[in-house]
Amino acid sequence: MQSDWGTYLAGVSARMKEMRNEHPEVMKGFSALAQAALKPQALDAKAKELIALGISVAVRCDDCIGFHVKAALAHGATREEIMETLGMAIYMGAGPSVMYASHVLDAYEQLAKPKA
Repeated sequence: MQSDWGTYLAGVSARMKEMRNEHPEVMKGFSALAQAALKPQALDAKAKELIALGISVAVRCDDCIGFHVKAALAHGATREEIMETLGMAIYMGAGPSVMYASHVLDAYEQLAKPKA
């Protein structure tokens, strides 16, 4: 579990930038896939980020948890919506998802704090 999600995500972002510079075609493809999947259609951006967050818990991806908590917050997700998302992730992912759901709460509490 991360102790400082903001710093952790900055480090991951720096590594992703390196990958974009050194392997641009793959990263362009990944970016295009992400943009297509996140484009608001029948579901809005917040709903899609909450779905991605639930999947992040179910597949136990800390990096994904951090980025999707941050994005869900940017799209106006509330603690209640995040908690309901965690309920679905736990339902679908069973025991391991319960453990990773605690990571989302930690990330939420750190990333939702107003900047000083």
